[in-house]
Amino acid sequence: MTDNIYDITKYGERNNIEFKENLNVDYHLKKDRKQHLASQMKYRMEKGDGEAIYFIGVHDEGHLIGLPESEYDESIFVLESIAIEIGAEILELEKHSAKHGSVAKVRIGKSQKNKKKHLLVGVAGHVDHGKSTLVGTLTTGSLDNGSGQTRIFLDVQKHEIERGLSADLSFAVYGFSNDNPVRVKNPLKKKEKSKLVEECDKVVSFVDTVGHEPWLRTTIRGIVGQKLNYGLLTIAADQGPTHITKEHLGIILAMELPVIVAMTKIDVVTADKVIEVQQKIFDLLKLVGRIPYMIKSIKDADIVAENMNHHIVPVVKVSPVTGEGLDLLDRLFLKLKIPSNGKELKKPFMMYIDKIYSVLGVGTVVSGTIRQGKVKKGDKLRLGPTGTGQFIETSSKSMEMHHYKKDVAETGDVVGISITGLDVADIKRGMILCSPKYPALSVREFEADVAILVHSTTIKSGYECIAHIETIAETMTFEPLDSEYMSAGDTGKIKMTFKYRPCCIREGQKLIFREGRSKGVGTVIRIIK
Repeated sequence: MTDNIYDITKYGERNNIEFKENLNVDYHLKKDRKQHLASQMKYRMEKGDGEAIYFIGVHDEGHLIGLPESEYDESIFVLESIAIEIGAEILELEKHSAKHGSVAKVRIGKSQKNKKKHLLVGVAGHVDHGKSTLVGTLTTGSLDNGSGQTRIFLDVQKHEIERGLSADLSFAVYGFSNDNPVRVKNPLKKKEKSKLVEECDKVVSFVDTVGHEPWLRTTIRGIVGQKLNYGLLTIAADQGPTHITKEHLGIILAMELPVIVAMTKIDVVTADKVIEVQQKIFDLLKLVGRIPYMIKSIKDADIVAENMNHHIVPVVKVSPVTGEGLDLLDRLFLKLKIPSNGKELKKPFMMYIDKIYSVLGVGTVVSGTIRQGKVKKGDKLRLGPTGTGQFIETSSKSMEMHHYKKDVAETGDVVGISITGLDVADIKRGMILCSPKYPALSVREFEADVAILVHSTTIKSGYECIAHIETIAETMTFEPLDSEYMSAGDTGKIKMTFKYRPCCIREGQKLIFREGRSKGVGTVIRIIK
């Protein structure tokens, strides 16, 4: 093998590269030496966004030496032992021939065995159809008293508890360890949630939305603004599907999410009523081109989870009062596959901001779901765009997911990130927090392909509405491009303009626009610079 083929020099001064001539058991696995090498490996991984590259059989200056087979094998064994010491593993091993034997290029990263699976589920449904009660029961294991007792774990505002109505997004979590459900006695206790996230190998985060019609904006934010894996739609057996049910189902489908339906309150109606509502649910799902599948057993749950896609919709009959059906939902969430984030992880970090806090002793904290890439403590970041289209430099001080402190957060994690140099007043929902390498654009105008769902009159140039893209909810003006006006049922291209401030968007993103109720859906197809 030649230097030109292996080309060590192309790696330059990258800080996650380490050259080792050889590693032997007698010396390098001694306690003090092993600790030193483990610390060195941690440092290299931090500099490489969670990955380090080791060259074995190579001089410190990058000259290829090569090792006899026995020394080569011993060196790889030592390197693997050090990786295990810090919860890492060899992800990739390339072996090549050199003048005096073999050399290796070894890619080391966080152990995939210990990597937590994170499922993000958006919960929607009409007011009083049992969303918060169901989530409260699932995450605590406590049966409800029939009056929404368990929803107190989610309705954290005083007026929400008093009225029994959710008015903002709530987040809840439970998980699985060795395939068994792990719940918390009191989700309002931060330490309990933190411990659960630490101990579980699969974590299920619920984004509980708002069922009351006046807060449709918040519901859309919960479904559109988070990087959800699945939608869970609750339909009460005593009322059946309503116009809000259909609206929420439409939003979930517009975001191209697989959906699960939970028929709640089966304990308060007769068996005949359950059958009647079940048929209405099936008819609704077939109307929108979906295939309903009633889950009656653990075997059914396993079959559906294995074959789950955008077309199949599992339907589960549940009662948070009697506990019926909860084991089937547990099984579904345990077995449901989590889409791979492999490609997204390699991209520069970016997160749309959903909430902004000022925390005593911590400072300014922004939270949201990470759309792509990884972020770690101390990273230099950018935030924006501001009203003038600028991006402000900042950095991450610390991160938490469900109050569990994290050194590194990645695609799909719902996190709060403490940032430097900014006050709450400087930040607005819909801004992004991103790596300096992220190609952030400050956009005023763009073109979109849209479908008008519901509108009593024609839509002409100058029409205004609220458009939702990710966590962005901004007033926009329309200009139809294919015709003079558009009506309900029409599809076509339009130019959309942010009325008050620019936002960071990209081609391919989904959008929902509304004026009170939902009016239409679309996709961004061209940014107008």
